[in-house]
Amino acid sequence: MIFLGVIALLISTQIQANTWSQASHPASIADTAQSIGTYNNGCLSGAVALPKEGLGFQVMRLSRNRFYGHPDLKQFIEHLGQTTALQGLGVLLVGDLGQPRGGPTLTGHRSHQTGLDVDIWFLLSQQAAKRSLTSNERETWNAASVLAGHSDALNFSQWSPANAKVLEAAARMPEVDRIFVNPSVKRELCRNKNMPTQWLRKIRPWWKHDDHFHVRLKCPLGNPHCVAQEPLPSGDGCDSGLAWWFSAEAKKPASGKPAPTPPLPALCHKLLKD
Repeated sequence: MIFLGVIALLISTQIQANTWSQASHPASIADTAQSIGTYNNGCLSGAVALPKEGLGFQVMRLSRNRFYGHPDLKQFIEHLGQTTALQGLGVLLVGDLGQPRGGPTLTGHRSHQTGLDVDIWFLLSQQAAKRSLTSNERETWNAASVLAGHSDALNFSQWSPANAKVLEAAARMPEVDRIFVNPSVKRELCRNKNMPTQWLRKIRPWWKHDDHFHVRLKCPLGNPHCVAQEPLPSGDGCDSGLAWWFSAEAKKPASGKPAPTPPLPALCHKLLKD
């Protein structure tokens, strides 16, 4: 019976995600853009599309139609792209933002639902710095891992000081709430930290994230239905808590049935009907 319950839960989740993925364009239920609900259980009213390229960035996987976000997210990416370009760090290859109306996706990403999350590849392509990538390149290129094989060591042919500078530039932007990276990336940043290091507090270790970093913005002002994540712990995160991520316990796969997905906020159902 438990097994059947898990199957029913997965089917229900898949149906809901399919409904949101079929929304091909943004919709609005307010005068201004609104992030609604939590990062992993919400939606987005008044989304805007990120241009497929701009100064310092190019968008990948256009066929996924996940290049929509809150205007604050669009502005953040454009600002970060300008910063990396002006500092000569390379071109950002941008992965998923969110769907036209946010909400759950068919594949991966429990988060990215309120238009405040974006994945950015660690790969700082020299080719993309010289020209616009073709549609085929945007679909077929893969984000390279910065880890050496299946180890916890960094591959320094894929990781460079430029990557650290991009992360620092992003973390110093006040609208950024946190940035998820592979624990080995966090450890490398801690090893090479310079004063002041308060920006490192925003760099949070998380499973996977070895080929990209995931930026999450704070709830925008004037978005009363946006649910903020819990505050970050104090300190720069380079303490014993980081060491746990390299323990056997951290590497052990999670067990047990998936937690039930709570209903989406009522405003999301209204948005989906428009």
